[in-house]
Amino acid sequence: MKASLKGRYTNDQSTAVVTLAVNTGDVKLLASMSDATIVKGTRLNNLTLTVEKPGTFNIDYDVPKKDFRFQFMNLIWVAEKPLKLTYNHDHGGNQTVMDGALVLDSTNKVSANYMFGTRNLKVKYSYVHGGVSVYEPCYDLGKNAWDFSVSRRVFDDVFKATYQSWSRDFAFEWSRNSNLNGTFKISATINMDGESKVPKIFAESTWDMDM
Repeated sequence: MKASLKGRYTNDQSTAVVTLAVNTGDVKLLASMSDATIVKGTRLNNLTLTVEKPGTFNIDYDVPKKDFRFQFMNLIWVAEKPLKLTYNHDHGGNQTVMDGALVLDSTNKVSANYMFGTRNLKVKYSYVHGGVSVYEPCYDLGKNAWDFSVSRRVFDDVFKATYQSWSRDFAFEWSRNSNLNGTFKISATINMDGESKVPKIFAESTWDMDM
């Protein structure tokens, strides 16, 4: 059995999530529970049960809401190029989303995200330069706007900057994935049109352990 503890912090709220995972052959059984808000007290109010087969499917059941969400993944080949497809359905939210990513080669990838029944279609192109830098322009058909992000890896650290033209939000993110010290992500977002230039801060850290 493995346990994972994840802590999240924003300007106005802190939360913690505990996940227990049990391997049963190719399938994982997971139970996740989070407190409502650490600042207001340790009130556990969110339990999610998950059945997962990595790379194939996962099914989440929200116990308090008696609701479920499922995801199916598949890999097909198009002109000898791998196309990764992911189908997501949120029963309670009545939303169905399809993701697709076509890997052209080791440095170029095209991906798309579409929400059924809407004009919410996003198309993204990813280019990896020198194995350490990634440039990702993205066009949002629903908002008729462009987003752009650039990231660079420095040893175990990844630094990423993102700009959304439709919301005028600029974000900077720092993340690290370490087998010894766990993983963390810290980001700050500033709205360029807003009167207040105080950034919205988001921090997340995860620790994994064997039990």
